[in-house]
Amino acid sequence: MKNLGKMMQQAQQLQSKMAEMQEQMANLEVTGSSGAGMVTVTMNGKNEARRVTIDPKLLDGEEAAVVEDLIVAAINDARAKAEAEMAQQMKDLTGGLELPPGMKLPF
Repeated sequence: MKNLGKMMQQAQQLQSKMAEMQEQMANLEVTGSSGAGMVTVTMNGKNEARRVTIDPKLLDGEEAAVVEDLIVAAINDARAKAEAEMAQQMKDLTGGLELPPGMKLPF
């Protein structure tokens, strides 16, 4: 029974640490870019876009389709960086604990 009590205590600590980490992730900002930096998108750890910056040179003429494609690429780049940071933080939090395949934290 001592092990069960210890496990429950560890689970509560993990839950507390996860809530703290989620708050930190909400404050995290990552910037993705495309087109050699001509388009950048800044997102937070919740995958919410915060800023889009477009080099004015892209807005000359009939370049709307190119700009749209570059924005999508920049958003995807920023999202991948946010997810990688979240995965690293989760690895640090769980001390390298292996989760069953397909299981992600937070639930």
